[in-house]
Parts: sequence; C-alpha cells; structure tokens
Amino acid sequence: MLEINPQIVCRLIELARVFHAQEEVVIPEEPENPGGDWPTQILASHAGDSILEEFRVIVADLEPDQQQQVVALLWLGRDDFSLEEWSDAVKQAAEDWNENTADYLVAHPLLADYLTEGLDLHGYDCE
Repeated sequence: MLEINPQIVCRLIELARVFHAQEEVVIPEEPENPGGDWPTQILASHAGDSILEEFRVIVADLEPDQQQQVVALLWLGRDDFSLEEWSDAVKQAAEDWNENTADYLVAHPLLADYLTEGLDLHGYDCE
C-alpha cells in the first residue's frame, strides 16, 4: 500500500521531466562508476540548477520512510519488483536508504516514466 501522497510524487515527476529535458543534462543509462556515489558525481555539474534544487528540497523534506517509498516506486515502475512484491521493494529501499536519495532518483534518465508507472500500478495518476 502506498503511504506517500501521490501529489508529491506527481510534482517529482513533473520536475524530473523538466530537468531531463534540458539539453545539457546527460545521464548515462549505465554509470561508469557503479559505486554508491555515481549519482552525486553525475549531477555535480548541475549545481545551481533551480529545477534540480527544487527536486532535492522536496525529497529532503520527506521523512526517510517516504523517500524509501519513492525509491520503491522507481523500482516498481522499472519492473525490478511486481506490485505483489511491494513490501519487499519498500524493505529493500529501507535497507539501501542514505542521505543521497534525491540524487539517486534524479540520476535515472527515465525516472518520470518509472514513477508514473509505479503510481499507475497503485491505481493513481497525475491528471
């Protein structure tokens, strides 16, 4: 069961679409550095981007369990987990949680699509 306000996720989807649509944003599908800091390294050149900063602020304002739900939605929409495995996805997100959640999320070029699909599987949409 989804325990985060879908409207917050919809705002993150909107911001991710705008951010990733910018010409100067290049995020590889497969990071060259598979270490845990690859999102931060990739996004370092975008410091000061107002869309990225708003995205980060929204995620930072969420409680850790809400951040974990957003990560689990990403994984659900990406087909890493099925809806029947939702509790497993949330549990895995809790185990993997760290303070770089916003950067981890936005470093996925298809984030908006994945979150949209995850919301849809839970019966929500952004319209």
